Order: sequence, then C-alpha cells, then structure tokens
Amino acid sequence: MAGNHLESLVAEWYEFNGYFVRRNVQVGKRPEGGYEAELDVVAFDPGQRLLVQVEPSLDTKRWDIREARYTKKFDAGRKYIPRLFPNLVLPNKIDQIALFVHVGRARETIAGGRVVPIAAFMEQIRAGIGDRKVGSAAIPEGFPLLRTLQFAAQFWQNPKEAPAPPNTTSCSGTWGKIRDWLTSRWS
Repeated sequence: MAGNHLESLVAEWYEFNGYFVRRNVQVGKRPEGGYEAELDVVAFDPGQRLLVQVEPSLDTKRWDIREARYTKKFDAGRKYIPRLFPNLVLPNKIDQIALFVHVGRARETIAGGRVVPIAAFMEQIRAGIGDRKVGSAAIPEGFPLLRTLQFAAQFWQNPKEAPAPPNTTSCSGTWGKIRDWLTSRWS
C-alpha cells in the first residue's frame, strides 16, 4: 500500500468501484530535480467518464494554510492529470476533492475543489458494502482495508453472527502452561 492508510482506503474504494486508479503520482519534473507536486489519488471511470482527484488529509491546519496547499495540488491536477491516462478519452472536468478528517466549521469548497468530511466518505463506503455478507459476497483480498470494513460492518451490526471468542480460561498444553507461568509472575 502506498501512502497513508486514508490514501490507500480512497484508492481501494475507487478501484473497487471500477475506476482506473493512480496513487502518489509525482508530476511536473523540475530540471534542477524534484517535482512540482504529488497527486495522492487520481481515478478515472471510463464507463461513466468520471475523472476524480482526491487529496486526503489528517491535518488540523488553519483554512488559509490549507487553501494554499490545495491550490497548489489542484492546479497541478488540472495541468497534469490529462497526461496520466494516455490513449483514453478523458472528460474536461475533474472532480477535485479535499477529504478532511477535521473540517471544523462547515465549508463546502477549497481551492476550486469540493470539501468532503471523512464522515461522509465513510458513510458512502458503509452504504456501498453494508449489505454484502462475508460468506456470500466477500470483498476480494486485493482490497484489504475494504474487506476489513466489510467484516466490521457485518459483525458489529450483527454480533450474533460472530463466532464466540475462545475460552481463554481453559487453555491446555503449552499455551496453558505459558499462561499459568505469566499469571503466577504478574499476579
């Protein structure tokens, strides 16, 4: 998994929904070295002709600082994303999303893109996977974060479906001896 867990979750969600996904793409190579920007998640759905740039953030910075950062990222997206999917006919509009864990006061836009609170994104995932049963419609292993959320959604919602935890008081054999030894040392 590239990047942080939130970037990985975003990429998994779009890929799971049929998008071609590019992660952590460095764009605008500078002659003196380095890059102009890094685009966290870029996703394209050729069937619906939807093009999305998502820039997730865990930060709690002031809005003026966020505005400057996202202006740079979204400007770079508008400039370089059309080159990321060669030989594909892309739409002219890019849905640019700033995905924030900490939104604070209500705000709908930043740097020409949309502000999406993590709660809204997680609700979208829950609605998309909530009815899928692990036993009959398991999310494929290639999506480990989504698969984990699927297990959580099913078994937290329906604890009676979850198997009973093992009885740790009746350990036998080597593990029982280790437990007994540890208990005697720290009791």
